[in-house]
Amino acid sequence: MIIAAGLTPAYQQILVFDCLRPGEVNRAQEVFKCASGKVLNVGLALHYLGGPSLTLALVGGAEGESIEKEFASLGIRRRWIWTPSSTRTCVTILDRSGGVTTELVENAAPVPAAQIGQFVAAYHEVVKQAEIVVLSGSIPAGVPKTFYRDLIAGTRARVVLDASGAELFAALPLKPFCVKPNREELGRTLGRNLETEEDLRRAIGEVCDLGAEWVVVSQGVKPLWVGCRGKTGIFSPARVHSVNPIGSGDCLAAGLAWALKSGMGMFEAVQFGMAAAAENAAMMLPARLNLERVRARTSEIKYSEL
Repeated sequence: MIIAAGLTPAYQQILVFDCLRPGEVNRAQEVFKCASGKVLNVGLALHYLGGPSLTLALVGGAEGESIEKEFASLGIRRRWIWTPSSTRTCVTILDRSGGVTTELVENAAPVPAAQIGQFVAAYHEVVKQAEIVVLSGSIPAGVPKTFYRDLIAGTRARVVLDASGAELFAALPLKPFCVKPNREELGRTLGRNLETEEDLRRAIGEVCDLGAEWVVVSQGVKPLWVGCRGKTGIFSPARVHSVNPIGSGDCLAAGLAWALKSGMGMFEAVQFGMAAAAENAAMMLPARLNLERVRARTSEIKYSEL
């Protein structure tokens, strides 16, 4: 089984405009509402790819009830920790005229210690069944930056960690199987700008030296870098007509985890994850993947070793 776990899900509103005019009244041509946020996107993607998975997250309020209703209707196995505060709402604005995506992100509300304790207890219960765990998302205010490190300490399964900054840095000594920051996040974690390819190569090596077995560094539409101790590769992404890119990084993490559980090697798994990310970008709602289309896209991902 694959476990998707995180503290900061979201309820998503997607507004589509033919031509957005800042400072004026704009009427959306289309509106969509759905469960989203990193942990839920990973859980949704795993469900659509198939195979046993479970999503563990904090939810609350009417937004949490809407998330529960959607996951229940899809038959997704889940474990919710209900909080006094409502799940945050994030807004995606799609401007068709310029092909521009704008994301308005609400920070997650602080979480009482009792609910954090319930989450940790639930995690240690369900992780016993896991072969792979995907930990993803930001940490709410008041939660220690060592939160992911402490979860990994009690995890025997391979861990894919999608985090950055202090949360990622603190977790590295626990030797997560794979960490998945983007280039900006990796630079922020190490406290410097990664301006050149040599900067990026050295940063990947440094993170491996600090404990990560594999480092996957995404760059949006630019080539993705993968490295372990003594080996670095570059993957060129598939060309795709982007409809809504939100959630593509989460689908990369989910596709990578799914492929690893299916027995693929790391580079093959990254290729599959990148195909899942490309498929996500071609759709309106995040993480609602189609397994056969993802498989078909893998041949579009080109790999070269440095």
